[in-house]
Amino acid sequence: MNYRDFLQKVIYVIINPVIKAMIKIGITPNMVTLIGFIGNILATGFFIEAAWMQGMGDTISVHTQTTNGISNDTYAYSMTLIGWGGFIILASGLFDMMDGRLARMSGKSSLFGALWDSTLDRYSELVSLFGICLVFILTGMGEWFWIGVTTFAAMTGSVMVSYVRARAEGLDIECKVGLMQRPERVVVTAVSAIITGITGNLWWLASGMILIAVLANITAFWRIAHCYREMNKK
Repeated sequence: MNYRDFLQKVIYVIINPVIKAMIKIGITPNMVTLIGFIGNILATGFFIEAAWMQGMGDTISVHTQTTNGISNDTYAYSMTLIGWGGFIILASGLFDMMDGRLARMSGKSSLFGALWDSTLDRYSELVSLFGICLVFILTGMGEWFWIGVTTFAAMTGSVMVSYVRARAEGLDIECKVGLMQRPERVVVTAVSAIITGITGNLWWLASGMILIAVLANITAFWRIAHCYREMNKK
């Protein structure tokens, strides 16, 4: 049993009572998927607000104590927003696990539900990373601009990891290999944002984005190589 299967079993033990309660009151898997998506939209709003606060550097007095070109109070508030955004992403990630589990336990699995889940997952990830990208872009030029570019690379890698798997499964090839699948990306994004909120150090979030950018794109090409090997076996 690998670490992902072990963690999944532990989480299922925790959430199964909640899922049973959802079944009793008539909550459907598609409703849970939508709630998780709305949570990610809310987190993106926190990131965009933080980005706007980071971009206020040219509106303050020259006598004001500053961090990254904005007042210390404004900077601290923007870091708090980022931390709350990370917490909401983590909570929304639990809903992302619940919808599939709820579908299986309630006997309401459907092809549309699978499509709905995959589609909203992509939207959720892209909008949240877009919000984080804005944070770095609006923080200023220099290294933060390039961290923003790196976050865009993380967005690209995240999409390609999912796309290669979907395309492979369309060709009847199982393709779940790699180091940075969606659960790992959600955890890295959420935890790095939460630590940023606690410490007030934006480099924590930057480190998370660098990690995703590198490992997600490696995972995408890893999956391509895996598919190539599987095709040559046939």
